[in-house]
Amino acid sequence: MSVRELVVLGTASQVPTRHRNHNGYLLRWDGEGILFDPGEGTQRQMLRAGVAAHDLNRICVTHFHGDHSLGLAGVIQRINLDKVPHEVTAHYPRSGQRFFERLRYATAYRESVPLTEAPVDVDGPLARTPGYTLEARRLSHPVEAYGYRLVEPDGRRMLPDRLAAHGIKGPDVGRIQREGSLGGVPLEEVSEVRRGQRFAFVMDTRLCDGVYALAEGCDMLVIESTFLDEDEELAVEFGHLTAGQAARVAREAGVRHLVLTHFSQRYSDPEEFERQARAAGYDGELTVAHDLQRVGLPKRR
Repeated sequence: MSVRELVVLGTASQVPTRHRNHNGYLLRWDGEGILFDPGEGTQRQMLRAGVAAHDLNRICVTHFHGDHSLGLAGVIQRINLDKVPHEVTAHYPRSGQRFFERLRYATAYRESVPLTEAPVDVDGPLARTPGYTLEARRLSHPVEAYGYRLVEPDGRRMLPDRLAAHGIKGPDVGRIQREGSLGGVPLEEVSEVRRGQRFAFVMDTRLCDGVYALAEGCDMLVIESTFLDEDEELAVEFGHLTAGQAARVAREAGVRHLVLTHFSQRYSDPEEFERQARAAGYDGELTVAHDLQRVGLPKRR
């Protein structure tokens, strides 16, 4: 059975706390696993969350600040130690190639797994699979940063009443899906478009066009909210978002499930992030993330 869920490995920003590890997020998308921003300690958080190196097919790094990338060394070495039997692809800003290489070869180890380096330097599609297209958009941060977005191809939903009206049942239902028509009845006559699911991952950034492009129409948006609204000047200065800004993006983009994360250690009450997000007018499903949490994608529309 296919599984689509977010496994939260860490939710801190620059400084971890007793209760929040540095960043790390695994998206389970059917049979694939995509690891986003493995910060320091990610390998141990994977163990605690029941995530194995064999679960990883892609690694997506938004930018090369330590809380988003220092875990790469351990994760890559674990992939090799466990002899993951499939190729793993790493996406990261091309401008940080030297950082990626330093982390990949931080210490001596035996390479046993093909790791494909796929640096990002333009907006647009990065990879296409039968289950999704992976896209990137440039963000606004003191160092080059990209956000990521998965878009599932649209499918079709069969309509039982229309099938019955045309006498189509049993094996013929599968046949018309495969062939596009049956006995002069086109597939469009007995089905409707089933919109593919969309997921976006937006980390350290000010408000910019890329944020809105990534969030547009998403079923789930994972987005940083480092600061509360009263510290908006700090957010702008250091290239971050507030809880209210993130929620307004989600509201305007029609996001169904908003996941706030990447919290500054200066705040002790996580409920305040939810209060400010609601005050900003977002009324969809809302999660203020905590470490080792699992968040399922919404059911299909």
